[in-house]
Amino acid sequence: MKIQRQVSDKRGDKIYYKYVVVLPEGVVKDAGFKEGEELVAESDKGKVVLKSNSS
Repeated sequence: MKIQRQVSDKRGDKIYYKYVVVLPEGVVKDAGFKEGEELVAESDKGKVVLKSNSS
């Protein structure tokens, strides 16, 4: 997996970015995530944890 930086918005001379990580289908299924589901991200010292927003 890789982190990809994408332009999210441009206002005047300022460019805003968002970051995208593509997860393999097996990881998504194993986690029990559904397409379109809202997730919450927590980060700590080089680690990112994704959790379902419904839990």
